[in-house]
Amino acid sequence: MDEQFEVLIIGAGPAGISAAIALAKAGVEVVVLERGEYPGAKNVYGGILFTHQLEKLVADQMEDAPFERAVTRRRFGALADDREVALDLKVGSWREKPYNHTVTALRGRFDRWFAEQAEAAGAQVFSGFMVSDLIVEDGRVVGVKVQPGDEEMRAQVVISAEGAQAFLARKVGLMQPQLPQRHMITNVKEVIGMPQEKIEDRFLCEPGEGVAMEYFGEPVKGYFGMGFVYTNKDSISIGLGLTVHDLIQSKQTLNDFLEHFKSLPTIRKLIEGGESMEYAAHMIPEYGYNHLPKMSMPGLMLVGDTAGLVNGSVYHEGTNLATGSGLLAAETILEAKEKGMDFGTGEALAPYRQKLEATFVLKDMKKFRRMPDFFNKYPHILRDYPTHVTKWIADYFTIDETPKEDVEKGILKSIKKDIGMWKFATEMLRIGRAVR
Repeated sequence: MDEQFEVLIIGAGPAGISAAIALAKAGVEVVVLERGEYPGAKNVYGGILFTHQLEKLVADQMEDAPFERAVTRRRFGALADDREVALDLKVGSWREKPYNHTVTALRGRFDRWFAEQAEAAGAQVFSGFMVSDLIVEDGRVVGVKVQPGDEEMRAQVVISAEGAQAFLARKVGLMQPQLPQRHMITNVKEVIGMPQEKIEDRFLCEPGEGVAMEYFGEPVKGYFGMGFVYTNKDSISIGLGLTVHDLIQSKQTLNDFLEHFKSLPTIRKLIEGGESMEYAAHMIPEYGYNHLPKMSMPGLMLVGDTAGLVNGSVYHEGTNLATGSGLLAAETILEAKEKGMDFGTGEALAPYRQKLEATFVLKDMKKFRRMPDFFNKYPHILRDYPTHVTKWIADYFTIDETPKEDVEKGILKSIKKDIGMWKFATEMLRIGRAVR
């Protein structure tokens, strides 16, 4: 292995590999270092992969990608006790390519395949190498130290796609030194095996089609977070996420929350008879736009989760922001190289943040910039409202001899008693402002 490269990338997830493919296709010498046994071995996520950025990189290979199912139906709901209120979306065009650019995938399979596309483009991908430190000289990152052996590898630019913990980025001061507990989501996922036919029958979908379900309220016992159920080919991914702060405050374990979620009536029937195949936990950065780190310094760029690029709104997008940031990091380097610049200087890398701001990556995060702080400031909204709202709606549609006018009056009385009319109106306005 040579010790001097043009670009060195830490991490073989979607962000790092996207940058590697774009750079390698342009003839740049690029090396990717992955600490796992193979790409994807240490990567975990719920299961949705957004593909519109992938198509820019591997359009000709998309048919061979190891996707699980096309997501042709999405369900967003609130659970409380034995009640469920949900918005169920089924759109005919989502059943046709490109399937709303939304598929389910298992990272152990997808990341390995994606890394193979980078190698086919000319990148070198090495697994089993953990980057222990960055080499900084005169305020510029000029390489990394690698375990085992503490070997030094140097490059004109290092791209950090190390993941949510971002240890190296913290060491060089691109973000605050301590993990922000209210803006870090701890996530747990279990993969439950189930025959394809049973999945399609139980979730009412055609062969090759799948469902993504996301629930608030009772799944995370009213804390800031959500539970999810995603269908794979012959398995179901089920899990949940909540803030590190709330997990500590709850004095419970992630497994306690997951078992509670699985026991809820709506969920229990979906996974009944399945066989547990895999269990894993990981971190997701939901800093929000207002708390993003610096994206670069001389010789170093941050992409994907390392840069906190997660849209924590109802969209819950991450993989497309990761892939998009990798593409823009590569574009920044290539433009500087074409101009004959030393593309590791601060001046050469500065346009990266501007590029992020000009695309959906940061435009969407900016739009929803108030949400993380809002729900951390008013945690009772996610704790109390699912219980109240599902009860009000259940009361409204309960059929008995009570006149409908009396039913409506009863619901208004409940709002006054449970929350208060003025407080209810005020908080509805606050929610509206937070999601605008």
